[in-house]
Amino acid sequence: MYVGRFAPSPSGPLHAGSLVVALASYLDAKAARGRWLLRIEDIDTPRTVAGADQIILQQLAALGMIWDGDVWYQSKRLVAYEAAFAALQTKALSYPCACTRREIADSVMALHGKFPDGERPYPGTCRQGIKPGRSPKSWRFLVSPGTISFTDRWCGPQSQDVEHQVGDFVIRRADGIWAYQLAVVVDDADQGVTDIVRGQDLLSSTARQRLLAEALDIVPPSVMHLPLVLDERGLKLSKQNGAPSINTSEPLKTLLSAWKHLELGELAVSTPEAFWQEATARWAGQFYPTRLAP
Repeated sequence: MYVGRFAPSPSGPLHAGSLVVALASYLDAKAARGRWLLRIEDIDTPRTVAGADQIILQQLAALGMIWDGDVWYQSKRLVAYEAAFAALQTKALSYPCACTRREIADSVMALHGKFPDGERPYPGTCRQGIKPGRSPKSWRFLVSPGTISFTDRWCGPQSQDVEHQVGDFVIRRADGIWAYQLAVVVDDADQGVTDIVRGQDLLSSTARQRLLAEALDIVPPSVMHLPLVLDERGLKLSKQNGAPSINTSEPLKTLLSAWKHLELGELAVSTPEAFWQEATARWAGQFYPTRLAP
């Protein structure tokens, strides 16, 4: 069975950008006659805002997006991440790193003169061990040579040479917090997620996550990465950039605005109920033409 999920971070209420992702992931699950799970990614405690998770739940419910099963919280899953980390250590696929962000940035600039594709490829400074007098800060995943290829359901064929374009990446941060890349792979596997729908800002993370999945004997999910919603400055709409909360007092207007961003045609509907019926049918016709929408 299809299992999809929406996994917001509780750093604030949903805004127009996060709503587009929620809408598309919900429609994809319903059009596939699958389950739609909700996971609160609150492991990054410095960015977590108290009460934001409840606001997000209320916003989704007000717009008619009801999740299946219990809500998962990453903050309650530390044991699972520790177990995955231990498995990687057993396979000699992780190592401690003493490098600071500034040192890595300086190394990248010295090698490339810029940050290639917005990344800071780790030069492997601590691969063979930490230099005398230095203390470990983070832990990194040991990346094998080769290109990771996959097909994105929205963006088409993708490939990335993670070793050269990213380098050995962090799986446990210097502050002791489990990195997003590790947590999301473990969570999706434990929740049985088969399909991920999210923003294109995470497209470059997919190859890393597939490497981790392979190392942990996990079958990676199918992925669909949506165009980002940008502000008037051309920047990704985000809570950090001051994006306003969505308006749930006019659910139909809010839903239609998010739908418009997906560029799948106009919907002539007058109620939220009619919106969901028509939008699900339209999505099914676009992405699941051999199935009948529920």
